[in-house]
Amino acid sequence: MSESGKKIDIDKIDLEKMKEGTTDKPGTIEFPHHSGSAIIKPTDRGKIKGRAVSAMHEQTDRQMNQLYEQMQLLAKQANDLKSRVEISERIYLAKINFEPLINHTYYLYEGPDGKDILSLIAPNEWGRSNTKMNYLATVKLLADHTWEVIDKIP
Repeated sequence: MSESGKKIDIDKIDLEKMKEGTTDKPGTIEFPHHSGSAIIKPTDRGKIKGRAVSAMHEQTDRQMNQLYEQMQLLAKQANDLKSRVEISERIYLAKINFEPLINHTYYLYEGPDGKDILSLIAPNEWGRSNTKMNYLATVKLLADHTWEVIDKIP
């Protein structure tokens, strides 16, 4: 007899249906398998997808910002290299009366005739000589034979 005093009719029990509620692997069923099991509630799939999409956008935005910063750095490096090539071409067209050495500092002037001159003498080292050259820049010869501008007149 059951607790309420009624008899259980075995013929009305669907054993196949009850078998669906049992398993050797309780983690695979969609409901708690004993009284101490965690409560399993139906989830709002839209909320789950919304959070996933939001997290995905946040992560990809962060990665896009990193790529943008890297592109800015590469663009700056390309512009710096372009400037080095331009000044290097100008220096190699200048009058040079010595052999420049790598990692040494030199001074670029514009002579009285308007042509560029590379010199070993700094603007403050001319002393009393009354030179008519205009100081353009302090430059340094790099190992790749391009010139780096260290200082120049604005």
